[in-house]
Amino acid sequence: MTRILTIEDDAVTAREIVAELSSHGLDVDWVDNGREGLVRAVSGDYDLITLDRMLPELDGLAIVTTLRTIGVSTPILMISALSDVDERVRGLRAGGDDYLTKPFASDEMAARVEVLLRRNSTVKEFETALRVADLELNLISREASRAEQPLSLLPTEYKLLEFLMRNTGQILSRMMIFEEVWGYHFDPGTNLIDVHIGRLRKKIDPPGLTPLIRTVRGSGYVIAEPL
Repeated sequence: MTRILTIEDDAVTAREIVAELSSHGLDVDWVDNGREGLVRAVSGDYDLITLDRMLPELDGLAIVTTLRTIGVSTPILMISALSDVDERVRGLRAGGDDYLTKPFASDEMAARVEVLLRRNSTVKEFETALRVADLELNLISREASRAEQPLSLLPTEYKLLEFLMRNTGQILSRMMIFEEVWGYHFDPGTNLIDVHIGRLRKKIDPPGLTPLIRTVRGSGYVIAEPL
């Protein structure tokens, strides 16, 4: 069943959202503060998040910014009593996928949720390749190329590159990389990640080509279009 996380401190509004989305066959969890909401959202267990802009402990803008920074791409419908255009733009630029102003009609809210879910499902269904500049990763054949030249990647290198490219422009910490690629908790005493990043760089960023993988000192690594 499709799972929705509703982060909303107003109980009346929250019950309205839960009732409406539940009537559409969606499984809805509700939390009433920003800090707990962020913890739930980071888990990645949800297909969509409805997020109030003004929340106790941690506001909605901080939540969506944090989620996008650490690579959580769950669709987010931001809901706010702040209706000015600048606020809407700020929310969308931070990483929100849609913005709904209070008070709202329940059926309109549900319709927007359905659109975001459908859009996200379509993207996942038809995504067959990842691209960053002239670097391409074919998700079907599991082959990589840079500047139309094939790259020979070991299985772990492929998995590492896929994780980087799925989060293009996002700074990924060593902990995030370790848990995603190797599947267990990060050991700060190991240089395993640095060694594999170094090997991957030799293949992805050889002399003569603009480097795509960058080290962000004290934070981790990011792959992005050339500056």
